[in-house]
Amino acid sequence: MNITLSIDEQIVERAREKLRATGKSVNQEIREHLQHVAGDDDLELERDLELFERLSGLGNSNGWKFNRDELYEERLRWPRS
Repeated sequence: MNITLSIDEQIVERAREKLRATGKSVNQEIREHLQHVAGDDDLELERDLELFERLSGLGNSNGWKFNRDELYEERLRWPRS
């Protein structure tokens, strides 16, 4: 769906400059924000928390140290809805 918005030009330009550093477009940022508002990211947050609890030993690390690559690989195995 296409939506027309009325936004001050200077605000859009400042947003573009900041988003350029992250590699995102204004359109992408607005789309992600609306997904968040609509609650589409709630299921992903639940999965991330479950994964964290499972990998962290439920509060007892038993010597395990945080490893971003392991968390990312494990997350890729989760089914997407």
